[in-house]
Amino acid sequence: MKFLASLRRFFGAQDMTVGSPMSCLLKFSIPLLIGNITQQLYNIVDAMIIGQSHWGDTGLAAVGLAGPIVNLLLVLFMGISTGASILSAQYFGAKDRPTLNRTVGASLFLIAVSGVIMMVVGYFLSPVLINMTNPPATDGSEAVSVAEGATQYLQIFFLGIIGSGMYNIISGILRGLGDSMMPLLFLVVACVLNIFLDLAFVEKMGVAGVALATIIAQGMSAILCLWRLCTLRKVCDVEVRHILHPDKQLMFKIGALGLPAGVTQAIFSTSAIIVQNLTNQLGEAMIAANTAVMRVDGFAMMPNFTFGTAATTYIGQNVGAGKGERIRPGIKSMLILALTSSVIMVGGILLLGHNLIGLFTQTELTRNLGVQGLQTLALGYICFSVTQVLQGTMRGAGETQIPMWISIITTVALRMPLAYLLAYLTRTAEWPHGQPSAIFGSLLTSWIVAMLLTIIVYKTKGWRKHLPTVKEPLA
Repeated sequence: MKFLASLRRFFGAQDMTVGSPMSCLLKFSIPLLIGNITQQLYNIVDAMIIGQSHWGDTGLAAVGLAGPIVNLLLVLFMGISTGASILSAQYFGAKDRPTLNRTVGASLFLIAVSGVIMMVVGYFLSPVLINMTNPPATDGSEAVSVAEGATQYLQIFFLGIIGSGMYNIISGILRGLGDSMMPLLFLVVACVLNIFLDLAFVEKMGVAGVALATIIAQGMSAILCLWRLCTLRKVCDVEVRHILHPDKQLMFKIGALGLPAGVTQAIFSTSAIIVQNLTNQLGEAMIAANTAVMRVDGFAMMPNFTFGTAATTYIGQNVGAGKGERIRPGIKSMLILALTSSVIMVGGILLLGHNLIGLFTQTELTRNLGVQGLQTLALGYICFSVTQVLQGTMRGAGETQIPMWISIITTVALRMPLAYLLAYLTRTAEWPHGQPSAIFGSLLTSWIVAMLLTIIVYKTKGWRKHLPTVKEPLA
């Protein structure tokens, strides 16, 4: 009990308007990073178990085919979570408890409404969306084709989508309040549950069993997060009247702040679906390899997303408190942490890439394609760490549109056409639709350009209009 009490004091709700910026960020980021890595275990375990089972590359490809579509239909939750996190951080920093209470109520109302919408839309659109990706034809030897397996996965996933929505949005509120420890503990519980359920369901149910295990585990983490929010009475109050009669102005603010983040995620997901169409033309081995790469990619991206979220919370709290003098040293500390962890992560990927891909598949061609993809993308993870910290800083200051426009430029105007152009230019007899390097090379290029554009915009003054007055320049 004393150990748990110490953990709560060290990793509990963090007031990042006081104390050393580096110390504040470490206390907040360490459990958040562990939590993000744990969340990736959902996808990792799903892919590993299905890929190593008798469903093989067909099952692995089906899970991978469903992934971009899941992300596309989760954009509404992403937007609400971002807006709720920013407002929670700012009102917490300003010590404005009444408005913070109304923000929590409005966020919970939006969870309920968006959850019902996503459940209905996602379930009925699943077959249409899968067919739009031009899935590979089956030769009749598989019990379930890639397209059928992906459709099953999506439909079951969206029947339980409210759990994912609750976890993402409520954990966003908790992070805004500086609490990254308890969502981590709840996520660990859910991840362990997911592993046991995967092992119990997959052999008989295949891809459908993976989806069922995921929604049960996510539902558990959502319930625990809601319980945690209700117990934070020293910080805020969860009142039924604020949920049933939400503050319309705060709902609009949540939407206004979160919409660009939601649009950004929608752009990423839509481009992923369009590029998935190209990937599907390269055959089942490439789909399976890309699925494995994206699962490892999820781990490699965790430091980046972690410190991007930390930047949003840290800047948001200090903006709310009017402490502009803490912003510059905080940004510097976040860049040091993000770059250091990304370099270490990339070193591990380059050293162990073959072993990592081997966790998902026993097929030599699929392994080789996966290793090639990881080696191509390695530099991009370091670039992306800079992008996430600086864009997280902008979001914390209330500027959410600039990151959205950078995403539009690098994804829509650059990555998608470049992928198809490179595929056209690299056609061979062995790869009549283009080589796998077109998929990975276009993604790497978009990450590098996004970093350069973000640095350029960061050094301008336009996004800083919400910041408290500071005597020192930020860059």
